[in-house]
Amino acid sequence: MNATSPSAFRSSPDAASPTQLATLHFSAALRDWILDALRRGADPDALVQALASRQYDPRTARDLVQAFARVLREGLPIPDGQITVEREAVAREAAEIASGRLPRVSVLSGGDRDVRVLSRIEQPLIAVLEGVLSHAECDALIDAARPRLKPSTTVDPQTGEEITSTDRSSLGMFFRLAETSLLQTIDARVSALMQMPIEHGEGLQVLNYAPGAQSRPHFDFLIPSNAANQASIARSGQRVSTLVIYLNDVESGGETVFPEIGLSVVPRKGNALYFEYCDGNGRLDGKTRHAAAPVLGGEKWVATKWMRERRFIAAGEG
Repeated sequence: MNATSPSAFRSSPDAASPTQLATLHFSAALRDWILDALRRGADPDALVQALASRQYDPRTARDLVQAFARVLREGLPIPDGQITVEREAVAREAAEIASGRLPRVSVLSGGDRDVRVLSRIEQPLIAVLEGVLSHAECDALIDAARPRLKPSTTVDPQTGEEITSTDRSSLGMFFRLAETSLLQTIDARVSALMQMPIEHGEGLQVLNYAPGAQSRPHFDFLIPSNAANQASIARSGQRVSTLVIYLNDVESGGETVFPEIGLSVVPRKGNALYFEYCDGNGRLDGKTRHAAAPVLGGEKWVATKWMRERRFIAAGEG
């Protein structure tokens, strides 16, 4: 919930700087807490300070408090899940949003191999990459993951606990960073492609979708609506980007779908889908909400890498 990348820029009639429209995401619990406090006459600045002390981005905390105050003041409908606000944007911020982390080239260096960029859009920054893994590497990764698969879990947004959910009907497992020689090679290559240090990466996750399995629309960034997410962000920073590597060809279905922008990516063995959602100023892009469409024929295997702002430290580590 730190902040989102703008969905549009437009000139302000009374200011030299442009304004940006940013969609802020929030939990129902956070919304109700702010609204209740405002109704009781709480000082808005004190609410912003209270949120900042709980690891919320100060700028976003201010925008949320101001937006909810306007809702109450003008009798507007109570928003559910997200609200769009207008804020000033300096030229440097606009340039950072437009450029992203992934260089605008036709071929990326993965260290030990070059990878072609098949397609790319800029807002949000999403790219399809060809041949990130060889077919032999895909098969070896599936063989290594298969004995360790368990029902996939999601994080309860209120408690932060991992629970099984109908929103995700796959099987999954996590490798440790550079766990084997195969993982060392893959982690190094993925790090080079994602333009982030190896140690910023979470352990590679492998998911298996049987016929009919899917995942509902969700964000990969961490919304700090519970203590577990807040603690994780405090340790390692926000997630900034994702690489989904397709480990097999799916007979039918299983596309990765971005409903906010109408994009659907078909799985192809060895290819990968890259997208980023947190810029250098901590703004999060809600247009990267995505889902795995139901597998209609055959099965689907994917490997996912998430990158953090800082070195990844799992819960319980020093």
